Amino acid sequence: MVDVGGLAGFLRSCWFVMVLVFFLRPVQADTGNCLCASDILSCTALDLDRVPRQLPVYTVMLDLSHNHIERLQLGDFEGLAQLETLRLAHNRVNGILPGAFRNSSGSLLRHLDLSSNQLRVLEQHYFQELSGLEELLLFNNQITHVESQALAGLGNLRKAYFSHNRLTDFPFFSIQKHSHPHLTMLDLSSNRLPKLPLEDVSNLPLSIQEGLFLHNNSLVCECSMYILFRSWERRGFASVRLFRHEHVCLIYGIQRGSIRFFLYRRYFDKCNLMAADNAPLEQESSVSVKAGAALLLHCITSLSGQGTTFFWMAPHEDYVVPPGNNVSLKMFANGSLEIMAAQDQDSGIYRCMAQDQQRNETREVNVTVVVHYDSDAHESFNTGYTTLLGCVVSLVLVLMYLYLTPCHCPPCLKGQSLGTATPSHVHEAGAESVHSSILTPTPPTTTEGPGRKN
Repeated sequence: MVDVGGLAGFLRSCWFVMVLVFFLRPVQADTGNCLCASDILSCTALDLDRVPRQLPVYTVMLDLSHNHIERLQLGDFEGLAQLETLRLAHNRVNGILPGAFRNSSGSLLRHLDLSSNQLRVLEQHYFQELSGLEELLLFNNQITHVESQALAGLGNLRKAYFSHNRLTDFPFFSIQKHSHPHLTMLDLSSNRLPKLPLEDVSNLPLSIQEGLFLHNNSLVCECSMYILFRSWERRGFASVRLFRHEHVCLIYGIQRGSIRFFLYRRYFDKCNLMAADNAPLEQESSVSVKAGAALLLHCITSLSGQGTTFFWMAPHEDYVVPPGNNVSLKMFANGSLEIMAAQDQDSGIYRCMAQDQQRNETREVNVTVVVHYDSDAHESFNTGYTTLLGCVVSLVLVLMYLYLTPCHCPPCLKGQSLGTATPSHVHEAGAESVHSSILTPTPPTTTEGPGRKN
């Protein structure tokens, strides 16, 4: 007699094996065997010295890591119209010839991993065909220079990793909001940057500044550098918050004189008076401040230079010029205005005016002072007091239930009067009943019967 269930299970097993063999079939390339699983093609650790030619056109993810490929040449990825992820980590790539990605997926390629290779200069033609690239990994190379147009055309770029290279400069000016609107991470840590172009860095969008990692570089200790990082620290940027111990700078450029400036700030005490004059600034059009707190307003204009003068018009006052009115408003030479202790009457529109010999500009900031009344504190106290009182009442009710709840007396014991029971027996029975009711999840056996307490 044929076991139909067993036969069906055997056929299902055979079908699974056939499908597995089909999808995990080896692909014969011209220099080795690659493993294919659906649309994923893995050619790792095959001692390849160039990109294989005979590759399936339906490949979506191609992994060529841990080989000996030295150059990406014209037509290497031709015909791979669906390629989205390309991994070339741990090779010997030292150059990318023009047209290497031509006739490939181009705009569909989102992830390119060229980490742990031997690239030295990032030329402007390397990624021209990859307009859809979102993530670029170039860490652990030997890159000393990035050409100004190397990242041009990568309008969809979100993350770029350049850490552990030999960079001494970087074209920050080539990255702007209109050219890289989605960029949120630029990792330049563990390089050899000696000095930052503060004007270019401060002109970066805040979304890029927040994800700009610059720790473990060879930065020279100077006030402008320190003030930049302190402003990022005040804003709570992750690039500073997560790597406080790795932010170092060199005193007078001497390698042995490096200090962790977020941990040892005494060296920069002299910079405190210069902070308001040199900090790279941004100013929102509408801000709020708690009553009694200080607020610093920045006059952000395109005018700069020694010939530029600034003054403010407060909501209820005439013009304010440096050093301020010495009562509630303090003004700095760079145009910043500080409300030293904000009060309700300080709310309103503040107008900053900057002018030089040829032009003048005006900026407005709407300030709202949030007043906190004492009733808020009383309300918080009353809420906490009510919660505590509720806990005490609940505890009292529980104790009343345990010890003061009336119980029906059990029926008289036959053959023995209540008076004949010894006090010790009564005490022991009561103690046993109490301990049993507390320590056991089920009622004790002594409470079973017609006299059991409801």
